[in-house]
Amino acid sequence: MDKIQINGGQKLEGEVSISGAKNAALPLIASSILVNGKTTFTNVPNLMDIRSIRLLLEDLGADCENGDHTLTVDGAGINKIEAEYDLVRKMRASILVLGPLVARFRHAKVSMPGGCAIGARPVNMHLTGLEALGATISIEHGYIEARTEEGLTGGEIYFDIPTVTGTENLMMAAALAKGTSVIRNAAREPEIVCLAEALNKMGAKIAGAGTAIITIEGVEKLNPVEIRVIPDRIETGTFMVAAAATGGDVTINGCVPDHIGGIISKLKASGAEVETAEDRIRVKGTSDIRSIDIKTLPYPGFPTDMQAQFMALMTVAKGNSVIHESIFENRFIHANELLRMGADISISNGNYAMVRGVERLQGAPVMASDLRASASLVIAGLVAEGTTLISRVYHMDRGYEAIEKKFQALGADIERIK
Repeated sequence: MDKIQINGGQKLEGEVSISGAKNAALPLIASSILVNGKTTFTNVPNLMDIRSIRLLLEDLGADCENGDHTLTVDGAGINKIEAEYDLVRKMRASILVLGPLVARFRHAKVSMPGGCAIGARPVNMHLTGLEALGATISIEHGYIEARTEEGLTGGEIYFDIPTVTGTENLMMAAALAKGTSVIRNAAREPEIVCLAEALNKMGAKIAGAGTAIITIEGVEKLNPVEIRVIPDRIETGTFMVAAAATGGDVTINGCVPDHIGGIISKLKASGAEVETAEDRIRVKGTSDIRSIDIKTLPYPGFPTDMQAQFMALMTVAKGNSVIHESIFENRFIHANELLRMGADISISNGNYAMVRGVERLQGAPVMASDLRASASLVIAGLVAEGTTLISRVYHMDRGYEAIEKKFQALGADIERIK
């Protein structure tokens, strides 16, 4: 397996362009199941997860054609309603095909998603939502089966806690349901808004995306269109933190500053200079990094997907910081690897981390445990003395396109070892 090798100590300087958002592209690509024709997606990141969902759609019968950061999906040939385990197990987001399949074909059979290194992500809210739309749900032999004889009908859906994939799945399902559906306590992430705008472009009637209440008036069919994937706000945040951690000066192009207000606020509080324009952000780091406290929350709060990167920053801050992970359990696995590099971190109650800033980190062999943990280890490697060798970087390839090449362009001494 590939590894990433970093010789730390270089300040990052220059410009970097942000790729399309994985977490926006996956539901958008799943939505092509709803269309009896060709849907074209642009600004698609070249990632392992994108390849996984393309293979899944092809197995269902769709004709997929890749271009330069484009993907065209022809859903006219879909002739299978079963998403098999061997394809679903590679990516939990595969559950996103459940809603579109049952909406269009009135029957879907999708393997239960497997385990996740950062904690349980139960799909029960997806299933109760589909039941509210008139589907009959059964779970046997590791598969979820959803049926509806007369097609889905509008209904009231309430989430106990906001769920991003649940909101996306049910928004897609309700788009072809008869009548009006209302999702209450919906997730409000920019990726939700991106999907709703895409569905509306296809002919859906969705209002309220980006708020806690989404209303969907069902339509008979959706039409082929071209859709552009929004920039990746987590990749944006990762490069911002890396610039701040190394005391660098980096301009990040092709991003949406409005999507990352919480990240910008926390970086400024840590002492970094942050300048924003319509589609770019400039971050200037400082040698005097201040400790800050963080609590992860659903959007628009501080994103759980940036917690690991900020922990890496806090390891070299002056003072002590407390990081409270309130979204997922088991999301401090990367702390053990940072300890190997000389960080001073203690975990309490499973979801609190006390980070005591040290003068410097030291390069060491470390292992990535999940996607965002891998990013935190890259940031730590960039500021550490000596050489850091990161294994299991296939986690990173799920969500960051050519990250080592982008860091090389900013002056980092980083390379991929085959």
